[in-house]
Amino acid sequence: MTCPFTARTRLLSEPDAVVTGGPVVRTALPGGPAVWVVTEEALARRVLTDPRFAKDPALAPPEVTDLEPSAAERLSLTTADGPGHARLRRAHAPLLSARALARHAGRARALASALLEGLGPGEVDLTEDFTTRYPLAVVLEIVGAPPGLLDDAVAACRAMWSPDPSVAGAAFGRLQAIGTATVTDGTGDGVAAGLRAALPDLTDAQVGYLVFGLVFAGQLTTDAALGYVVAHALDSGLAGRTAEELDALVAEVLRVHPPAPFSLWRFARAAVDLAGEALPAGAPVLVDIRGIDAGPVGHPLTFGHGPHFCAGAHLARLELRTVLEVLRDRFPDARPAGPVSGLLEVHPGGPVGARLAALPVRLHPAR
Repeated sequence: MTCPFTARTRLLSEPDAVVTGGPVVRTALPGGPAVWVVTEEALARRVLTDPRFAKDPALAPPEVTDLEPSAAERLSLTTADGPGHARLRRAHAPLLSARALARHAGRARALASALLEGLGPGEVDLTEDFTTRYPLAVVLEIVGAPPGLLDDAVAACRAMWSPDPSVAGAAFGRLQAIGTATVTDGTGDGVAAGLRAALPDLTDAQVGYLVFGLVFAGQLTTDAALGYVVAHALDSGLAGRTAEELDALVAEVLRVHPPAPFSLWRFARAAVDLAGEALPAGAPVLVDIRGIDAGPVGHPLTFGHGPHFCAGAHLARLELRTVLEVLRDRFPDARPAGPVSGLLEVHPGGPVGARLAALPVRLHPAR
């Protein structure tokens, strides 16, 4: 099979690399250690709820690099397990519920409208700025970041893709500083303030890292998802679509183009048999979300499953649906500038999702 972790570029009309075999396939990272990929839905759901597979990078073999700090070093939703993780989820859940986020819908719509209207006439590439700036603008307001940090956050998110490790590392540091500043100097009425109140024993830096996680993960995935959602929505047409139909469109595009094609890493706590495969202690395990969702599936794994189901799922849906509503209502003549099948998809390699290299559109009728 073609290694699914290899960086590559393809047209949307071309078939993508797939993980073949199963229900567990042993492969390897480029130049790295073995990794086991779960390719069958029922087994995937078991793995994602099985305490024998943990998220803490402290369990990873030393050959697996570019991981988050361990839970002991930097407590986060994506690295904690067990009761510690459950406590963090309880603190986040009411702040990121559909009901809590509904009060931000009007502001998200205003931000999307202003950013799109500022692009002007003619052909524009939405991936040049909009798909990065819009989700950052929304999430910074929701967490309660101090005013004036959007441009810095946009620059940091762009720099994270630098091939220079020092540049990328500095960018992560800038985003973490924004997280801490949101706790210490924020508006006082956002998610950061709610987490500060719910987790009084954590330091400001620790709560700031939780806020950083929300900003980083929310931007990274929604940025990628926006390109696919808008491309397919404009190609199929938005006129007359109800909110329910827009939600269904978003769900279907995310099923086909999940912003996270694989689950985040899990590591075997001890040697374990998984569907006949003998995994050693520390074995890295991924779930092939894109591959599983491409087949008959009871409920898509787009946002994961089990205790680590995406905490920002409601926020992502709100952001994506809001952009489609704005395009439907304010830009009825918006169309892709060319065939969607001719768009290029760039895979950076690894579990990180693919994104469109460009999304040229015409928001206004040609004059």
